[in-house]
Amino acid sequence: MKLNNLTPAEGSTHSTRRIGRGPGSGLGGTSTRGHKGAKARSGYKRKIGFEGGQMPLQRRLPKFGFKNINHKEYIAINLSTLQKISEKQNVAKIGIEELKAAGLTNGKELVKILGNGSLTAKLQVEAHAFSKTAKEAIEAVGGNTTIIK
Repeated sequence: MKLNNLTPAEGSTHSTRRIGRGPGSGLGGTSTRGHKGAKARSGYKRKIGFEGGQMPLQRRLPKFGFKNINHKEYIAINLSTLQKISEKQNVAKIGIEELKAAGLTNGKELVKILGNGSLTAKLQVEAHAFSKTAKEAIEAVGGNTTIIK
């Protein structure tokens, strides 16, 4: 093996034209970069969002809103849904596993019980959060609530 036998690995080169290798190649001189400016210089990298000196779009648009980093997203489940589950599955205790079996959550999401609808069954309900009206309604029919952490 000699230096004149060496070739690049298959797929490592992408172009057959050798740009910037003198006038004999036909691609010398400015080497397809045009005349002057940042793009003609070596090491030039375009910034994301750069618009040629014009004020970029992300700076022209107004900023608004607030993103709370401590926000928790809950799956909302109403009392009427709990009533249907208790009748369908004939259970007295409803937790995350029962809600998962009913297809309402995947088991990893946070669940909040809301007070919409009516509840007649005496239930033990386990969830991550309860609304005030839901808690009162569950306890009014003799059930109890447990908060999961």
